[in-house]
Amino acid sequence: MDRSTSGARRETAALSRVQGAIGTAPVVTAAKGLSLFGEHSAGWFALGLLGAAVDKRRRKDWLVAAGGVVAAHAASIAVKRVVRRPRPDDPSVQVLVGTPSKLSFPSSHATSTTAAAVLFSGLTGRKLVPVLVPPMLLSRLVLGVHYPTDVLAGSALGALVGGLLRRKLRGGKR
Repeated sequence: MDRSTSGARRETAALSRVQGAIGTAPVVTAAKGLSLFGEHSAGWFALGLLGAAVDKRRRKDWLVAAGGVVAAHAASIAVKRVVRRPRPDDPSVQVLVGTPSKLSFPSSHATSTTAAAVLFSGLTGRKLVPVLVPPMLLSRLVLGVHYPTDVLAGSALGALVGGLLRRKLRGGKR
């Protein structure tokens, strides 16, 4: 067995263990809600627009942040199309939600959520990353649509895009 095959098996086993350990009905319901909110980064984009509507003094920064969330999502789609890793497909993994594509790496939900958490943290003065990111990453595993490295890579990409843009925001804390 080559290294990539054994790595895929380990990731599939880890995914199956996550589903078995925390995949209860209430957790799956919450994960499906997060999935819907994060689809195409729409929920995070809407929150950025809401920030722009409410915080008139930093409206431009909120609009840049909202655009940054969409840009992070677009970056993840570009990487998906290059890498072309298929989503989990194993009898030990239950796929509990539909997806817009069959491509898995990186997780676009993880990317846009992390970018939003980084950008919105700077604008709100709150530490949103530890509150927002882990539930979204776990939700993608619970739903069986991503491998662990998909969500970790997506989160890293979102942190990179969010971090670069956050430095450019007037109102962002550095």
